[in-house]
Amino acid sequence: MSSQEWRQRAEQWIGDVLHVRGRTVTGPIEQPRIRPWSTQLMVPTEQGTVWFKANCPGNAFEAAVQRVLSELVPGDVAEPLAIDEDSGWMLTEDRGTSLGDKHEPSLQDWQEVVSQTARVQRSLADKKDLLIAAGLPDYGPASVVERFDRLVERFASLPASHPSHLPANLVSRLEAARSQVGEAADQLAASPIPLTFQHGDVHPWNVFVEGGMSLFDFGDAMWAFAFEAMSVPYGWIAAEKRLPWEPVRDAYREHWTDLVSIREYDALWNACGLTHAVNRSATWWRGVQGASEAELEEWGHAPRFHLLNVLEELR
Repeated sequence: MSSQEWRQRAEQWIGDVLHVRGRTVTGPIEQPRIRPWSTQLMVPTEQGTVWFKANCPGNAFEAAVQRVLSELVPGDVAEPLAIDEDSGWMLTEDRGTSLGDKHEPSLQDWQEVVSQTARVQRSLADKKDLLIAAGLPDYGPASVVERFDRLVERFASLPASHPSHLPANLVSRLEAARSQVGEAADQLAASPIPLTFQHGDVHPWNVFVEGGMSLFDFGDAMWAFAFEAMSVPYGWIAAEKRLPWEPVRDAYREHWTDLVSIREYDALWNACGLTHAVNRSATWWRGVQGASEAELEEWGHAPRFHLLNVLEELR
């Protein structure tokens, strides 16, 4: 996503898409950032800026998934201007700044973000077939232990120089925790809470607010246990130590009180800490495939870090 050849192909596709829509590129196309998992191009046109996004192969489903989401929950996810399913490329209209870039998120902002997340999840709980057909990964509880085993084996086989290499002592500790991961997955699978769309990276910097609040950035999305969506908000708020967690939790939890009691919610939340650690590790592992040595040095530790959260959850 950084070669001249790739850039030429991407710009050709962008130009062709805009031409069909009667629009013209009016200035230099900028590439604000390149990451192992994705890159964006900012394209000026006479009708305003449009954004191009390309993902790594493991996250190339995002374009098709966003298109399906925009049809299923049109008020919560913006429709792409165009997508190319084969390459996973997507072109979208500029939606302004994110909520997090607009101002420092308040407690109310966080509450609104997680409330919208819950509403979207409940709307999509019966749409599995459509989303999986679009390429959304199925990371439900039934496959968590298998995914855990694959990750442990894969990380153990990495060269010792790789940031996500697992030495023998950590492999032993993770293998000892395997049964508890399985028990947590079984607990979630048996609960009345449905599996549903899980954004994977919910925070105010992945929400647009102009013209109404809308979610974006679905490269980490999956089909999974609903409450896993709150793991990233919890991580942000705990790390910042600026806002209380309980009101944010309650804003999300209230959308599920017809299905579980507060006590049951809390038990399921504890269980999904284990499954989320596995699933988050898997999404990060997809994201760093093909990373350069410099990129691995910066982000290559993340898959192991999240998998080791299994051990942290059991402390």
